[in-house]
Amino acid sequence: MTGPLVTASDPAYHEARRVFNGMIDRYPAAIAHCQTTDDVVAALACARAHDLPVAVRCGGHSTPGFSTCDDGLVIDVGGLKHVEVDVEAGVATLGAGLTWGELDAATQQHGLAVTGGRVSDTGVTGLTLGSGSGWLERKYGITAQSLLGAEVVLADGSVVRADADGDADLLWALRGGGGNFGVVTELTLKVHPVGPLVLGGMLAYPREHAGELARAYRDYIERAPDEVGGGFAFVSAPPEEFVPEEMRLKPIVGIVWVYVGPIDEGREALAQWKEIAPPALEMVGPMPYVALQQLLDAASPRGIREYFKVDWVPELTDEAIDTMVEQANAAPSPMSQVILEPLGGAMHRIGDADLALRIPDVKWSYFCLGLWPDAADDEANVGWARGLAAAMKPFALSSPYPNFVSPDEGQARLREGYGEEKYARLAELKRRYDPDNVFRLNQNIAPAGYRPVAAS
Repeated sequence: MTGPLVTASDPAYHEARRVFNGMIDRYPAAIAHCQTTDDVVAALACARAHDLPVAVRCGGHSTPGFSTCDDGLVIDVGGLKHVEVDVEAGVATLGAGLTWGELDAATQQHGLAVTGGRVSDTGVTGLTLGSGSGWLERKYGITAQSLLGAEVVLADGSVVRADADGDADLLWALRGGGGNFGVVTELTLKVHPVGPLVLGGMLAYPREHAGELARAYRDYIERAPDEVGGGFAFVSAPPEEFVPEEMRLKPIVGIVWVYVGPIDEGREALAQWKEIAPPALEMVGPMPYVALQQLLDAASPRGIREYFKVDWVPELTDEAIDTMVEQANAAPSPMSQVILEPLGGAMHRIGDADLALRIPDVKWSYFCLGLWPDAADDEANVGWARGLAAAMKPFALSSPYPNFVSPDEGQARLREGYGEEKYARLAELKRRYDPDNVFRLNQNIAPAGYRPVAAS
């Protein structure tokens, strides 16, 4: 290997084993910091020779902790950082170790981007393979819909290229099948015209008006063009001087404003919204797309304790809004966020025929992100998120993207996200590409007919 292999005796071990979610505290036997595809092949061979569980890590943002393990080998692809943008073809080819901040910086040099994560140090690869939700999805679809090809190290150590010209079934499986089929070392993504300046930011309102604001936002979005993205957020106001004193550190409603198109057209769309609901505080203006992508970074610091619940909401009825407001207002931590995200547009027009995952015809999703610093508060915050999901169940479709299935929800909910037909096809492909289920520390799809070998 060209990259370092870090073990428990190494001074760098404890820093190397940490992941984004502070609730995850695991002790792998070693962390292989891979710099090349050959490093990945070598690391995987070592793990298999010693019968070690394998976890694969890029940005380490897997909230359930799939990017690490106890007593196994973590294959960290964070060193695979190359990126090449073919402007004429509208294609970016990148190493699997890139974060969204790094990819955005490269593509924005050419006024291009692909739908990406809302926290900039999230790894591109993990997000893409499990769906790829982001601010651009109404305009350009989710990231998996822009995945054109991938280089993959399979369980037997062979390296294949999955694209339209070869291993097309594997490419289909990677568009939503997660890390089940191998270690992805390179991605090829379709990139689209964005920026470099977009009209973005946040509009803030007192929380006591949340219900009427949510109804107005729902009605506005139904008429809005695909260029309008963003979301309706239940958050706390920062203690900054630009925030009115009576709002600082208080629960507020934040309208995350994103307009992916000409600035003047974005201002016109914004003016229409402000006429409906004049904000108490406006923080919207032309900004670099890369800055928009970092807008939520400070609210989700590395090491924070995190638990999530996510679901589709086919129709955002008045009753669903009232329930969401009541539940969001009960958050025990001021750091927690609940975001109602408008869907539709390109993600539905492109559809899911070429994807492993399903994209149902729904108008909204919600992201309930419990965030808190102290382990003593785990029970209260996890219980709150679960309670919110339970209260929203009558209004939800209960089949989210694979990336957003909580670890305590089990296989049934994961299968719902794919649907039985797609899940069966994925299981057959898993049997072809990973018959021994080497890559099982993930939202796992067991190989068709697989029976685990009992421990001796």
